[in-house]
Amino acid sequence: MNWIESLQCAIDCMETHLTQNIRPAEIAAECGYSAGHLQKGFTLVTGYTFAEYMRKRRLYQAALELKASPDRRILDVAIKYGYDSPDAFVRAFRSFHGVLPSQAREPGVCITMFQPLQIHLSVQGGTAMNHTIQHIPSFELIGQVFHLSSQENSFAVIPRKWANFMSVCRTLVEENQPDSALKQAIWQNNIGEFGLCHETSDGLDYMIAGKYRGGPVPEGFELRTVPALTWAMFDCPGPVPEALQTVTSRIFTEWLPDGDLSMEYYPMGDSSAPDYRSQVWIPVKNKQNCR
Repeated sequence: MNWIESLQCAIDCMETHLTQNIRPAEIAAECGYSAGHLQKGFTLVTGYTFAEYMRKRRLYQAALELKASPDRRILDVAIKYGYDSPDAFVRAFRSFHGVLPSQAREPGVCITMFQPLQIHLSVQGGTAMNHTIQHIPSFELIGQVFHLSSQENSFAVIPRKWANFMSVCRTLVEENQPDSALKQAIWQNNIGEFGLCHETSDGLDYMIAGKYRGGPVPEGFELRTVPALTWAMFDCPGPVPEALQTVTSRIFTEWLPDGDLSMEYYPMGDSSAPDYRSQVWIPVKNKQNCR
């Protein structure tokens, strides 16, 4: 199953289970991808999280049923589409449609449409994504790891983690602590050169990291091994995080990412400058090895 087919598979799976509780892991398992990987790709391509898509589709279907069956109790429709109380259903319904469920039945009252999405491959003009392919032997990273329970808000959370980390670095410089184990580890291993994304069964581990060159591991830091892989390295010209997030979105719509790892590379320089060039790395396989 290719990437476009997998995204459509996720939509079809959610449509089949609109009136049932289904977890992201169950959707992903049916489509042959990890939950974090598929959710991230789905959000980047469609603009919706799994939860948002199902909520909007359920509220639209609920409105259609109320219009088609004037005698049916609102509570029955609410329960069918996953709402435990009439009040919760009424609030969600009014927020989405702009009217109460009872008003939706009145002639001439408009409801908000939200039809099932269809994923199609399209070929568009524009700039190509500059990239190189390189095999890199296994290496160790040292850094600070943060766990995100979901990839849905990673574009907002990860930049805040970087801002906090850079604030710590500035404090170490200003306080001039040459004997600080933390300062020595950051400087010796160039921590901040890489960002490692590792999808897990319950979310995403993100690591602000550098290549480990030996020495003590400060409290709160970890060592992680990156296996030997062939990477596609995409250039991200422009200030971060905007440039990097833009390229990441394009990767998930134009390529077929594979595996549960990805990397960000941040060379020395002013990361807010227009000519700054970070990179996104994703693992790739030779087509002959994918049969």
